[in-house]
Formats: sequence, C-alpha cells, structure tokens
Amino acid sequence: MGMLCAVSFNRYGRLYYLDPGELRPNVGDHVLVPTDDGPEVAECVWAAQWVDEDTVGFPRLAGMATDKDLRRDETLRKRKAEAKVAAKRLIREHGLPMKVVAIDHVQEGGGGTSGARTTIYFTAPHRVDFRSLVRDLGATLRCRVELRQLSARDSARVQGGIGSCGRDLCCATFLTDFEPVTIRMAKDQDLPLNPLRISGACGRLMCCLKYEHPLYQKFQASAPAIGTRVSTPEGDGRVVGHSVPRDSVVVRMDADGSRCSCSRASVCGPRQAHDEHYG
Repeated sequence: MGMLCAVSFNRYGRLYYLDPGELRPNVGDHVLVPTDDGPEVAECVWAAQWVDEDTVGFPRLAGMATDKDLRRDETLRKRKAEAKVAAKRLIREHGLPMKVVAIDHVQEGGGGTSGARTTIYFTAPHRVDFRSLVRDLGATLRCRVELRQLSARDSARVQGGIGSCGRDLCCATFLTDFEPVTIRMAKDQDLPLNPLRISGACGRLMCCLKYEHPLYQKFQASAPAIGTRVSTPEGDGRVVGHSVPRDSVVVRMDADGSRCSCSRASVCGPRQAHDEHYG
C-alpha cells in the first residue's frame, strides 16, 4: 500500500501516476514531474491518496512548481506555438504533403545533454524528403530541429479527441501499447462491417474491438452453433441466434415456432449430462 497522485501535462490529456512522496498536492496544483529532459510542469488532476496497489517503481514528484517554473513553462508554450506557425509556413513554401501534429521543445540546459531542441511530429501519406525543410527550420527557429513522422494511430494518440462512444480516445488516455486488431474480431462480434461503424478517429479498426473479443471466443467455444438442435426447459428446438452479452442463445421451438431466450448453460450438452448424473 502507498500513495499515488495523477497529473496531466495538457488539459484532458493522458494521466500519469506518480508517488507524491512527502508532498500532498491538491487538484489544480502545479507540480514538477521528472523527465529525461529535466523536471516539467504538470497539473495535478487527482489528489494524493492511499491506494491498495504496490506503488514501488512509480516515479516520484520532483516538487511543487514555483513561479519561476511556471514562467519557464509559459515560455516553452510560446516557443512551441511559434515553432508550429513557422513549420506550417515553411511546409507550404516547400510544397510538402505534411501535416504538423505536435511540437515539443527543450530549452538549453533543460536537463538534456545538448542545447535547445525542437521536435516536430507530423503525418504524411508516404515518406517525405524533408532535408531542405530541416535546414530552413533550423535557421528560422535558431535551434536544432528534428522531424518525426507518426502513424495514423500515433497521431490520434498525440492529438486526442472523442470517440464514437462519447468518451476520450483510449489511446490518448490509458492505452500504452497498440495491440493487433483484425476484421475477424468484428465478425466474431456480429458487428456491421461498415468502415464508418468500426473505425476509430485514426481511420483504423477501433482498439476496443479487442476488449470483449476473448468473451466471444469463450462463448463460441462452448455454445451450440446456429442450426444445432437442442433441448431446453421449454422443449426441443433449434438454435437460431446468439446473445453473448446475456450469455444466452435464441431457440425456435418445434411445438409452435415461437422463439425463446435460454441461458447457454441450460442448452449445453456437457452441463445437461452433469445435471442428469448428479441431480
């Protein structure tokens, strides 16, 4: 058992959990978070509280942000805005099919091993030769410039947004790795194979298709297939549908053709044999 607090570098952005140590930040307080480029200012969105999980291994807050830290953070934000405007202008001048997604800036002496550095994240339909663009950006911004191309999923994670479920994108809030998602998962869940219905903000298959897929696999492995004749408490019939969330099957009765919903256990052969043997 230990204490944890949650912070975010951007409003509605990804949450990062840290050990507050001796600090007790409240919601809305600005704190210092250790990074590879030195401490950075973040906002506390979940006050420090005791949790049941083991907190060993969580990074510890570097301290509460001072007025000097807040001024430095404001300067960084202005530098990022200036870099974004300059990058968009130069991309238009060079006629490159690139879209700026995010900007990261590290000031000289910010904790890294080199001087000031600006990293520009972008998306493009294919590989782009941006060597001349980097030179012009370096001369304009007067610092070392790096350009990194992002995939569609990484772009959605960086920009954030609202999914079709009405919640913040999973990749922008809590997902740390992208697991493979296939069209087979949508078929197993009887979802319409309409790209507009099963695609996320990134244009790829929604990551949440994988959340319930193991449940569907387990159900299909034990439930009678559609068309199978079964015996139910209501009588004999034929399976005409599945309802995985309810863990039940839809059976058309032989007697009158009506349909009834029965639990999977009540029509499962091994379960029926067990009940008959043991009562």
